[in-house]
Amino acid sequence: MQIGVVGKPSSGKSTFFSAATMVDTAIANYPFTTIEPNKGTGFVRVECIDKELGVQCNPRQGYCKNGTRFVPVELVDVAGLVPDAHLGKGKGNAFLDDLRQADVLIHVVDASGSTNEKGEPVAAGSHDPCKDVEFLEREIDLWFFGITEKNWQKLAKISTESKTKTVEAMAQSLSGIGGNEKNIEKTLRKSGLLEKKLIQWSEEDKMTFARTLREISKPIVIAANKMDIASAEENLKKMKESFPDKTIIPCSGFAELALKKAAKEGFLEYEPGSKDFKKLKELNEKQEKLLAMVKERVLEKFGSSGVQDVLDKTVFEALGYIAVFPAGTKKLADSEGNILPDCILMPKGSTALDFAFKLHTDMGKGFIRAIDVKSKQMVGKEHLLKHRDGIEIVFKKP
Repeated sequence: MQIGVVGKPSSGKSTFFSAATMVDTAIANYPFTTIEPNKGTGFVRVECIDKELGVQCNPRQGYCKNGTRFVPVELVDVAGLVPDAHLGKGKGNAFLDDLRQADVLIHVVDASGSTNEKGEPVAAGSHDPCKDVEFLEREIDLWFFGITEKNWQKLAKISTESKTKTVEAMAQSLSGIGGNEKNIEKTLRKSGLLEKKLIQWSEEDKMTFARTLREISKPIVIAANKMDIASAEENLKKMKESFPDKTIIPCSGFAELALKKAAKEGFLEYEPGSKDFKKLKELNEKQEKLLAMVKERVLEKFGSSGVQDVLDKTVFEALGYIAVFPAGTKKLADSEGNILPDCILMPKGSTALDFAFKLHTDMGKGFIRAIDVKSKQMVGKEHLLKHRDGIEIVFKKP
């Protein structure tokens, strides 16, 4: 799974990315500070099952703190997109191509309205962030449309074939943007185009298809950033009223990055997603003033910096993933003694057999049965997994 972090230049996108991953990136208030995509690891929160099983876990990846498992996810931060990016403006085509492998997008919006559509500084509150939401989605929709158009002559030739052949051909041509057979068929049904021959499609039909495929293959979560700036609060309200069906989460990448850096340097104790922090050392006047501002303007108003909430909702709500723990009914440790070493993120609707293949091809091919380690009940390969399941796979070794 890969999460793409997108937005216009100077929206605070790279600060958000750094706050989520603690990867140092170039951060400056001018367009195209980021050119090459940055990749890093963020974490999503899962209530660990170790207490239910009467053990203390020892993860191989990520970490567990106070019963909360922080599971790693990959993030990629691409350069800021500007209007007409799909036409190549501002190197837009190259930047959009960096998003091909992303399963979901976090759109970092400057909720304070202190940067215009090109990412240039303006007076706080003078730019409408609702326009940024509309422009970015339109650019990505038009990017999908352009890829569909590029492959259209080849696709139109199979317009007299069966629906199955049509779906297969479209999936082959559009696989680079998440157009697998499942997504293509779902898109055709949702857009009302499943029964219509490709040769009969209008330009409007193609655009509807492109937009719907984008919504299905790359859902977007909006991170309303820069909530530490006074003008952002009113704009957040306006954004939620304008886009009631979108997931919009208030956040401050600046606040989260400040807290994490202070914690890393041992000045305070802070857990991502928390509404408070604990000072561990004496701070100078500048540090005290900064943390007081973060507490007053962000933590007390919104309950957290919002960055962790964005990651959690992106994975578990927008993507609909669940977390499953590989475990054993008799042994919870791996060969190196790590207890409950792994936590695997799986798409909702995954079966025990899907989980076996995710762990190892041999486990899937040799699948005999699975065991729910909480209930000790045996389940078959078609058993649907639930969030926070602990599953043991019994298989025949090759």
